[in-house]
Amino acid sequence: MSTLVVCVDRRGDLADGEPVVGRDAIESLVMDIGVEDPETSRVNSFLETLRVADDIEAEGDEAIVAVVSGGGDGVDADRAVARQTDRLVEEYGPDSAVVVTDSAEDERLVPIVESRIRVDAVDRVVVRQSHDIESTYYVLKQFLADEELRATVLVPIGAALLAFPVLLLLADSLTVAVSAIAAVIGVFLLYKGLGVDDWLAALPGAVRDAFYSGQVSLVTYVVGAGLAMVGVFAGAIDVSNTAASPVILGMRFVFAAVPWLALAALTASTGRLIDEFLAEEQVPNAFLNLPFGVVAVGLVVRGFSAYFLERAGEIPSVMVPATELGPVSVEGFTVTVWTRLAVYVLLGIAISLGGVRFTSYITTEESVEEEFPES
Repeated sequence: MSTLVVCVDRRGDLADGEPVVGRDAIESLVMDIGVEDPETSRVNSFLETLRVADDIEAEGDEAIVAVVSGGGDGVDADRAVARQTDRLVEEYGPDSAVVVTDSAEDERLVPIVESRIRVDAVDRVVVRQSHDIESTYYVLKQFLADEELRATVLVPIGAALLAFPVLLLLADSLTVAVSAIAAVIGVFLLYKGLGVDDWLAALPGAVRDAFYSGQVSLVTYVVGAGLAMVGVFAGAIDVSNTAASPVILGMRFVFAAVPWLALAALTASTGRLIDEFLAEEQVPNAFLNLPFGVVAVGLVVRGFSAYFLERAGEIPSVMVPATELGPVSVEGFTVTVWTRLAVYVLLGIAISLGGVRFTSYITTEESVEEEFPES
């Protein structure tokens, strides 16, 4: 069994584009390169190639030692290594190969060798003193070669460094300048981290597809957005007419805005549910539960905000007027604050349970239809 022990050197130009084969030729190459540049790591890789060959021969197998070089960088260097490897495989016909490298860059040539002969092992020679420096250099080189990574990291840092002296001159305050830059960087990190850029990039295509496919949800989303704006506007008007503590103002905003916001969410979710039904596909349980959940949450939030406002004297209690229904008469009474809260909470729970029951019924019906299709 013969093994090709080959040292790959992408940047080196050792023998005018020809592989260096044999122990004597490699030992001579070690002397020539070592005298020319004693600090190069290539000498270590050549000596490691000879050592690996000795170990293989000690096990009783035949070892063919060789060095292939690319003579530069880029596609031409890779093709030169491929051509020299083809020549070695064709001339010596080894059964397998062991690849020796001295850098992470040279390891990129391993797939080229592996595509021509079975590679049993890859031996990377690293000079101990330069391991951290070389690894850092290679990582930085790969980082600078990645266009998307450069745009994500280097551009914000450069913009911050340019904006800092301008803000410092305009604001004449180090605190203001640092705070402004920190705020912008924070917004950018949230923008990238939450995937807002991907969502905005996909939004035009999604809107176009919705227009062409005639989805009902497109209209309901627009209606829902309008209702949400109405809710925010109603809450803002209610707050603007009141002078109270921030907690009371927040409760008044929630009390006035929640019905509109719940209606907006209900409208949007109903449109999506209709689209799922029209698609004649099995509707996920989440879509079936969503309208009920929206109404239930809206009622509960409305009830708690009403509780706090009534306790603070911001809204009046609920008065039930006297009612007569034939022989039955009900005297008027005032609903207590706890009863009011309990009614909202119980209604929310009841609607939520109704949604679960409805979803379970629909899912069971679809399962029965799939199991017993009409003949």
